[in-house]
Parts: sequence; structure tokens; C-alpha cells
Amino acid sequence: MLSAVYKSNKKPDTYLFVEQRDNFDKVPESLLTMFGTPELVTIVNLASRSKLAISDIEKVKQELKDKGYFVQLPPPQEDLLKEHKARLKAQGKLNEDN
Repeated sequence: MLSAVYKSNKKPDTYLFVEQRDNFDKVPESLLTMFGTPELVTIVNLASRSKLAISDIEKVKQELKDKGYFVQLPPPQEDLLKEHKARLKAQGKLNEDN
């Protein structure tokens, strides 16, 4: 199963997988508007891979089969300050006023 992978020129670390290169017929117009002009990154053979870097490969394959496209969004950013404050609070080093 081949898939063309495009990156967004509007949304950092956002990728669009489609079944055929340069065929966006199944992608909703509203999604393409938000995505911006797709820039080809690679053609990947999903059948010969067991995993992808970020997305679940089985979910990608299923959505390509069902919808004809898959959108990979970037992972949520960590809120390091919030995590640090929670750790300090758990250690009793931070009170509610801070």
C-alpha cells in the first residue's frame, strides 16, 4: 500500500497522507484550506513497514482505506512549567499562593 505524504506550509509538523500522489479529491476542501499548499515529502510503502515515527500505522492504513486520506498532527506540547509546579507541590515546596 503506497501513500504520498505531504507537509503543510501553514501548520508546522502537520502531514497529510493520501492514496495517490497529487490526488486530493477525497480531502475536504476546508481541510485543504487550513492545511495550505501541500508540499510532497515522500512516497511511503505502508505494507512494508511495521510502524511510523508518530502515528499508529494501522490507524493510518484504516483511514486511507475508509476516507482516502489521513492527517498527522504534531504531538501536544509539554507544559514544563505546569509539570514543575506540580512536582514542587507534591514535594510540599509550593503552596497555593505561588
